Amino acid sequence: MTLWVFGYASLLWNPGFEVAEACQGRLAGYARSFCMYSIHHRGTEEKPGLVLALDEDAGAHCDGMALRAAPGTEETALAYLRERELVSSAYLEKTLAVQLRDGREVQAVSYVIDPDHVQYCHLPLEEQAQLIASAHGGRGPNTEYLYNTAAHLDELGVPDADLHWLTARVRALEENK
Repeated sequence: MTLWVFGYASLLWNPGFEVAEACQGRLAGYARSFCMYSIHHRGTEEKPGLVLALDEDAGAHCDGMALRAAPGTEETALAYLRERELVSSAYLEKTLAVQLRDGREVQAVSYVIDPDHVQYCHLPLEEQAQLIASAHGGRGPNTEYLYNTAAHLDELGVPDADLHWLTARVRALEENK
């Protein structure tokens, strides 16, 4: 079995499994969005942070990376991803068509937000910045997640105006602590 995984946020810089091939790709029908409260990895139940999720939007697309697990590691990689991504059931695991930059289309495991889950949110950018600037969870500060994701998207040549605004605003909030 071949296992492709669509990375659009922390999987870009911390896949957590052995990657045999990585190709830029586009997932149609979803937008990258800070629309999920993080109560485990980048925040707590008492002081939630925010993480990015794929939010279904028929007119949108999300650019990221399609990551192919090394042959022979597919089951281990999928078990790892399920433990990491499905920790609170806010994500739904779906296999979706990803158009690769080289013209191929692959079916990739993708973690999308459940819009009916309690962790789903839509907040103004300023409120997002305030949460990200102050939250810390089991995998570290929420700021680290934002900065690493924004930097890796920039390296890929994938502009994200909201992430650029948030990065600048969160840095300003940190300087004014």
